[in-house]
Amino acid sequence: MTSDMSIAARIRVLCVDDHQVVRDGVALILGRQPDMELTGSVATGEEAIAFYERERPDIVLMDLQLRTISGLDAIKAIRAKDARARLVVLTVYEGDEHIYRALAAGAVTYLLKDTLSDDLVRVIRDVHAGLTPMPAHVQARLAERQTQAALTPRETEVMKLVANGDRNKEIANSLRISEETVQVHLKNIFAKLHVTDRTAAVNVALRRGIVEL
Repeated sequence: MTSDMSIAARIRVLCVDDHQVVRDGVALILGRQPDMELTGSVATGEEAIAFYERERPDIVLMDLQLRTISGLDAIKAIRAKDARARLVVLTVYEGDEHIYRALAAGAVTYLLKDTLSDDLVRVIRDVHAGLTPMPAHVQARLAERQTQAALTPRETEVMKLVANGDRNKEIANSLRISEETVQVHLKNIFAKLHVTDRTAAVNVALRRGIVEL
């Protein structure tokens, strides 16, 4: 095989992360692979969308927490431009809602940043080959989510305000509903999250990725 053919056959990867150390780490890992190249390394969702539209890399490694638009919104935007885009989430978030939303937005699979380098390389190759490798812990989180009652959009809005420290009156004013209605929503939220108070509800909602601070 000629050198030109070897270069053409490489898997072209875009890394999207707002931490330089992560981007450098990915560059080091991919640089050791004869069949891969880091074709782009950007820090924001806007840069990721523009780069993808211009260069069309084979694989995108996408963090969820970015400085401006979220990784989730960047995934949606890229998939809107190219339904065949192959995006792999690489993040620290392990809540079932984070996983569900990322996959629903169009990510092929979901990895945590403590993933071993060998596993990351294997997943990139598998996704490039058209497979959908899913780590066991991700499958377990999704299976667990199916047993949980989902919050309604309004309950999620209430939960976000609770996590923000708002009291019932403030929540009622923000959402233009009565305090009695807020209390009903909270009762339903507590039941769905299997908790008995606001603090516990916030802890569970944050852990699962239902809300973020």
